[in-house]
Parts: sequence; C-alpha cells; structure tokens
Amino acid sequence: MERIKILKRSMLFSGLADEHLQEVAAIAAKKTFAKGETLFTEGEPATGFYLLAAGTIKLCKISPDGKEKVLHFAYPSETFAEAAFFGQGEYPAEARALERGEALFFSKEAFMGLLERNPRFSLNLIVSLSLLLRRFARQIEELSFAEVPERLAAYLVDLAEKKSTSYQGKTYLDLEMKKGELASHIGTVSETLSRSLKKLKDQGIIGVEGSRVVVYDMPRLRQLAGKELF
Repeated sequence: MERIKILKRSMLFSGLADEHLQEVAAIAAKKTFAKGETLFTEGEPATGFYLLAAGTIKLCKISPDGKEKVLHFAYPSETFAEAAFFGQGEYPAEARALERGEALFFSKEAFMGLLERNPRFSLNLIVSLSLLLRRFARQIEELSFAEVPERLAAYLVDLAEKKSTSYQGKTYLDLEMKKGELASHIGTVSETLSRSLKKLKDQGIIGVEGSRVVVYDMPRLRQLAGKELF
C-alpha cells in the first residue's frame, strides 16, 4: 500500500510494526495541492499536521507590512505543523506549496487517540520535535554569528542533501525561491546576497545559471558552511 511506504520513510513513524503502521494509514487523509496553494495560514485553528509525500512546502511568517520571513522548508518524508498538538491550538506560520505535491493529513483528534493507545508514537513524536528544535537553534546560531557567505553555504549544503542532481563531479541545485526570499531566509538583503554569490563564484566553488546553482567544489562549500566531512 502506497501510504505504508510513505509512512515508513518518515522519521516520526520509523520503527513501528506493520500493524501499527496500518493504524496510522487508516486515519491518514490524502491531500493534493497545486503550486502556490496555501495549506494553512498563521493564526488559523490547528486541526492537525501533515506528512509530505511529494513536493516542497515553504513555512513562513508574514509581517503586518506584508514582508515575508521564511522559517523552514519541508521536503518529502518530513512532517510539519506538529504545533497543532501544543500551545494555543493555532498554526504559528503559513504553509505554502512551492510546487505541485501530495501530503497525508492527520487530524489532531484521531492522532491523539493513537498516542494514548501506543506510547511508541509519543516517543517518536518527541524525537521528531527535538530534531526540529535543533534545526531552528542552528538557524538562530547561523543568523547570529556566521557571516553571510557562510550562511549561504550552509543553505546550499542543506539543499544539496535534500534535493540535487549530480553529473561529472558537479552538483546541480534548483533554488526554491527568488533571491529576495533567499536573502530574507538567511538574514540579509538582496545586495549582500548577490555579493556573496559572486564571492563564491570568484573562488571557483559555485556557478550560477539563472535560478540554478552549480556546485563545483562541494568539500570547500561544506567547509565554508562548517559541515566538514570526517
């Protein structure tokens, strides 16, 4: 069953026996979405969370003057909107599709029933949320201490680990957002981002072809991002 395959690839449901996966699949609602579609908005009542099966979701906050701050990107096999289980019962950010895709939706009421019946679900949820917290802590650290080229390198390395193609020693990355959005995501402005891209190009680490970045030297990019391989 396709839903079982999707569940098995998710960290949240990893390690569960097939009988328990069947329980999860039984309460999952399949949802498809179009490019640019908003799945939920900030402040909307949080009725459940999602497991992404295909596509990319941008989680962002919109300021009163209309400016957007990208918080995180969700990729296939990742869950998002787990905040539905905590706080005031509202989604803390907006979720927008960057491409056509599909997700499994778990209502809060149905999933809470599983947590009560199977403590393993609770443990996996704690692990998943802990990793999410670690990711945000790292993002705050990068924004606080790292220079813009290092932040850019970290973003490109993360993108390469999730979505990239390689050919003849080169890694090809399709940027998921406009340069202005990327600048906001790494805590800078468009002009500084452009200078940082040029710096990496001049060093022979990357090349830029429109919205595509070609990584010529991944080890140096990882080193700049503080993610050396040991």
